[in-house]
Amino acid sequence: MRKIFALLALLLASLSSQAQELNAQVAISLENVTITDPTLVAQLQKDMTAFLNTRTWTRQPYRPEERIKLRMFVGITGIPQNGTYQATMRLIATRPVYGTGYETNLLNINDRSFNFNYTPQTALDYSPSNFVNNLSSLLAFYAYMVIGTDQDTFSRLGGSTYYDQARNILQYSANQNVTNEADEGWRDTSSRNRYWLLNNLTDPQLEAFRTGLYAYYRQGMDIFIEKPDEARTSILTALTGIQKANTVRPSTLFVRAFFDAKADEITNIFRTSTDTQQKQQLITLMTDVDPGNLPKYQTVLSR
Repeated sequence: MRKIFALLALLLASLSSQAQELNAQVAISLENVTITDPTLVAQLQKDMTAFLNTRTWTRQPYRPEERIKLRMFVGITGIPQNGTYQATMRLIATRPVYGTGYETNLLNINDRSFNFNYTPQTALDYSPSNFVNNLSSLLAFYAYMVIGTDQDTFSRLGGSTYYDQARNILQYSANQNVTNEADEGWRDTSSRNRYWLLNNLTDPQLEAFRTGLYAYYRQGMDIFIEKPDEARTSILTALTGIQKANTVRPSTLFVRAFFDAKADEITNIFRTSTDTQQKQQLITLMTDVDPGNLPKYQTVLSR
């Protein structure tokens, strides 16, 4: 009997080690539209949160404290017909910095065409190989984008498997004829949509961006408390790699999203440096790759 209990304990421990990867919070708001049933928004929010949080998206073991935190803000802007919703979405994902209580932004992206059909009576489901509905595809696509980016920060090009999953979702969603949910975000119709978000990230010519993520987070942020000078050097190397990727393909969506998320953090990292030459090198680099935030970066010289 004791052996049986021991085996059950091991099984439960194994299941625990394969806990869900995401710790998502979903917030839904109405933007100049009216929904007569106030419980519908609450149910939609609950269903989206459960869809992201209760699935096992990978085969990697994740302890509860390792789950990736993400916040998804969905603003419903139109209801063309009953059960059909036009919306925008903003996603913010964070990553803990090793040995600290600090969480650094991992992703900060916007989707201006987050459109879907939904009825509370139809459960959200997901298939890795077949289209179910657009909301399922949207949520699964961004789940894999978040996981892939997170994995890229822990090992060099570690997110490739998950970007492959995202691409599979993109392809079957673009070609689906199961529902009337035509979504141009899955196609090559705009330089700032889902299609280009994924294609820019996985373009071999832009690989320096992904290797830059590893240098920035694992070789930079994760050692900053113990070795701040070495960390700044790694971060500057990472930014130089991202600059090279930007030279090959200027102003890609992912590079833009990276600096939208990191400008303040980069400024704070180098503000406390005593290396004036390094600060000037940062300003020169950022003048080229992120001129919109240049006033922020220039403040590092004031100290």
